[in-house]
Amino acid sequence: MEYHFGTNKRKTFPNANEANDATNLKYKKKYNAIKRVIKDLVFENAALCDQVSQMQEQIVIRKEERRFLLKKLYHLQTIAEADSQIQAPKTQTSGVNSPSPALETNTSGKKISGKKKSLEIIESWKGSLKQKKSSLNKTKKIVQPIPLDMTGRPVFPIVLGGLTVHSLGEVVSDRPDYHTEELIFPVGFCSTRVYGSLLDPEKKCVYTCKVLDGGTLPRFEIVPDNDPGAPLVGSSASECHSLLLRRINMAVGIDVVNTQGRGPDFFGFAHPTIQNLIQSSPGTRKCSAYRWSKFEVNRAIEPPPEDNDASLSFDALQRSIGFSKTVVKTEPSEQLLRESSATLRDLLMS
Repeated sequence: MEYHFGTNKRKTFPNANEANDATNLKYKKKYNAIKRVIKDLVFENAALCDQVSQMQEQIVIRKEERRFLLKKLYHLQTIAEADSQIQAPKTQTSGVNSPSPALETNTSGKKISGKKKSLEIIESWKGSLKQKKSSLNKTKKIVQPIPLDMTGRPVFPIVLGGLTVHSLGEVVSDRPDYHTEELIFPVGFCSTRVYGSLLDPEKKCVYTCKVLDGGTLPRFEIVPDNDPGAPLVGSSASECHSLLLRRINMAVGIDVVNTQGRGPDFFGFAHPTIQNLIQSSPGTRKCSAYRWSKFEVNRAIEPPPEDNDASLSFDALQRSIGFSKTVVKTEPSEQLLRESSATLRDLLMS
C-alpha cells in the first residue's frame, strides 16, 4: 500500500505481487489438501489389495482342502461299500436260524435233520466270510509316508529307494486298456530309475520311464539318458522292461538277469505308495475293471525288497554280474572234461 501526503485524502493502490501471492497461497493449501487425500487413498487402496490377495489365497487353499477331503470321502465310501457287502451274508444267515412252521409240524427226527442242514448252511456262510476277509486282508498294502504340502498334496519328486516319481499323470477312464483289475496306467506318468547302462552294464545309467497316450492302447517308453534318441518302446511296461533286460544280457555276454519283465515295478506305478496316490486321483472311480485296494501307512523305515532283485536294483545287478563272472572263471574247460571222461572210460574197461 502506498500513501501520498499532498492532500487530506489518502489514496491506496493494490500491489499485483501481493495479490498473486495470496492466490498462490490459497491454491497451495488446496493442493496440499488434495495431496493428503490422494496419499490416504493410495495407502487405503494398497491395504485393500493386500486384503484381496490374502482372501484369494485363502479361497485357493480351501478349494484344495475340499478336493482332498472329497477324495478321502470317496475312498472311505468304497471301503464302507466293501464292508457292507461282507456283512450282507450275516443278515441272510439270521433268517436261516429262525425255525420255519414246516419244521414245527414235522416229527422230531425231521426237526433234527432240518437243524443239521441249517447248521451246515451257517458253517458254509462262515467259511465264505472268512475267505472274503482273508482276501481283503491280502489286498491291504503297506504305504510309506511321503512329504505333503499345506494343501495335503504330495511334494514332487517322490523318492522311494532307487525309484523317483516326477509326475502321476492323469487317469484315463473312458478306455478300458488303460487300467486292469490291479493297476492303472495314467497318461503322463513319469519316473526315473538308476540301472545298468546298455553300453556297459557295470556303469550307472538313469532311465526315464513314461506312459504316453497311444490311442486305444497306452504307449510305454524307457529312455536311457546316455542315448535319448533310442527309447525302448512297447505296448506294455513288462514288454519294455523285458527288452531292457535282454539288452543287458547281450552287453554282458552271459545271462546275468532273468529276462521276464517286471515293468510295473520298474516304472513304479505298482509301488504301494504310488498306487495309493493314483487310486486317489480324479477319474479312478470311473475305471470299471479296476479293483480298489486298502492301504496302511507304515512309519517304520524298512529297506525295499527290490534291493535284492537284479532286474530292478543296480547294486543287485552288479552282484549278479560279479557272481556270473566268477562262476565262468571257475568252470572246467571242455578239454579237461573230455580228458577226465576218457580216463574214466579206460579205467572201467581195464
